Amino acid sequence: MSYSFILSGGGTGGHIYPAIAIADALKEEFPDASFLFVGAKHKMEMVKVPQAGYAIEGLSITGLDRKLSLRNLLLPFRLWSSIQRSFEILDRAKPQVVIGTGGYASAPLLYAASRRGIPYVLQEQNAYAGLVNKLLGPKAQLVCVAYEGMQRYFKNTRVALTGNPVRPTLAKLEVTREEAAAYFKLDPTRKVLLLLGGSLGSARMNSWMTEQLSYIIAQGFQLIWQCGPRYFETYEIHEGESVRVCSFIEDMQMAYAIADAIISRSGAGAVSELALLGRPTLFIPSPNVAEDHQTKNALALTEVDAALLLKEQDMPHASEKVLSALFEEVKTPSGMGERFKDRAKPQAAHAIVALIKEVLGL
Repeated sequence: MSYSFILSGGGTGGHIYPAIAIADALKEEFPDASFLFVGAKHKMEMVKVPQAGYAIEGLSITGLDRKLSLRNLLLPFRLWSSIQRSFEILDRAKPQVVIGTGGYASAPLLYAASRRGIPYVLQEQNAYAGLVNKLLGPKAQLVCVAYEGMQRYFKNTRVALTGNPVRPTLAKLEVTREEAAAYFKLDPTRKVLLLLGGSLGSARMNSWMTEQLSYIIAQGFQLIWQCGPRYFETYEIHEGESVRVCSFIEDMQMAYAIADAIISRSGAGAVSELALLGRPTLFIPSPNVAEDHQTKNALALTEVDAALLLKEQDMPHASEKVLSALFEEVKTPSGMGERFKDRAKPQAAHAIVALIKEVLGL
């Protein structure tokens, strides 16, 4: 039998890359299967998914603004249109299973799948379940999660602790430090700090980095600074002998291979990828996310001394203290990185595929 799978989720890399990782693992198990992604038009999945070798169709759905806007007024019409389009896609592709990785982009398709009686599996990346997954969880065959205690959000649905799928190229680094140093034109003998403000960049983290730059360099660190496409023209002036400013790092293997310490947002995808590395990490959660889930992700690690946490509200008076603790962990390790690595689940995508096979009755 030739299987058909549809995967949906998007808006940010935290939803897109797990979906791609699941598709890659499914392709290993079902090499003759057909795959289709469904995302939101004009969002990054429309670029990243084709780059990964998969077809994608876009829906006109948009997110909900926190304040009154024309986009909010148009949302019911976009939702209705996206649901009708989802019915058409399902009727044409005839998938045996639909996989949703969260975000508003997945809502119309999963709703349509539930109305058509097509089994669907959800993958929840965060320590606090997202709205779409909570709403659609009751009719899911399975919810795959990355944190313990998630059954409270999906009381009558089967929940499996699988971890978050990560890009296969990052599950095992095949790049040497010397190769990465040559790629970034940095000195391989000096320590490197990697700053990740999320796939779209962070205005607050970028501004903060300009304030901390001289201190970081004075501590002997080189810096790889992913500032985000919209901020690159503003911050590229800081490029220098010890600083590399990137709008977006396409080859994360290179960045991870040379990073001795990392400062990052604590989106679920970032946390799962960084756990594989087991490097000293400082998380700065974004406060502009639903239910403050990035802080909850970070707290799950700081509570077991596996990472450091700096909230944006504490930046004015705690930055140097926390950075000092991060750099000390690089110079005199206490085991923080190893404790972080113990939380990694590099086989998450394959674990999810094994469960999808159960849904298929295999």
